[in-house]
Amino acid sequence: MLKLIRPIAFFDLETTGINLSNDRIVEIAIIKIATDGSRLVKRKLINPEISIPTASSDIHGITDDMVKDAPTFKQMGNEIKMFIDNCDMGGYNSNRFDIPILMEEFLRAGMDVDLSTRKMVDVQHIFYTMEPRTLTAAYKFFCNKQLLDAHSAEADIEATIEVFMAQLERYKDLGDSIESILAIIGEDKIVDYARRFGFNDQGLEIFNFGKHKNRTVVDVLKSEPQYYDWMMRGDFPLHTKQKLTEIFNRTLLKNN
Repeated sequence: MLKLIRPIAFFDLETTGINLSNDRIVEIAIIKIATDGSRLVKRKLINPEISIPTASSDIHGITDDMVKDAPTFKQMGNEIKMFIDNCDMGGYNSNRFDIPILMEEFLRAGMDVDLSTRKMVDVQHIFYTMEPRTLTAAYKFFCNKQLLDAHSAEADIEATIEVFMAQLERYKDLGDSIESILAIIGEDKIVDYARRFGFNDQGLEIFNFGKHKNRTVVDVLKSEPQYYDWMMRGDFPLHTKQKLTEIFNRTLLKNN
């Protein structure tokens, strides 16, 4: 059985698309597992306040008409924040997609949500480390079941938890705690959730993209301060801009 120091909230999002900056959540499903193993489920349709592209509706089945009377994320944000309060986070490809999208929605709603102290378990990362596949194949491989209703948020996250529990049974080396699992598969050290920045071997923030890739952010801001303005005006996620501003302000304080 999984041993938890604090609850873990597994969650899955269905969205208007995959652009971290511009797309919105249309459905969220969260299953919170308490330290005693009990579970609480929260599932909500959300009005994204923009049109859902047909290509996205074809995948998850959610249309504009289905969400027109649903609450917006701003209306739902505090309820979601309270539900995941003091929880570690889990999901499938959650570190690279669901968490960045969720943080963008919190920021757009004017909510300060800090996940920096939370442990983040990406079941896809475990799977790709041990047996590279998709969620459907993972469900078949680990649970010997066919995944029905794929791309329904609640069905996907139920399957994700089943795969996660089966992984713990199959790979005994993973141990039975969030800490032991992350000790095996590694724990990403990130600056911003969209990963436009990273860390070098000295622990300094560096660019992960563009002409300044692998240069420290501080060096670029000192030598080319207009690059800050370019990024702040550009199509970058709000969390990326927030972290860039923190580094920029820190650099200014050092200079002064």
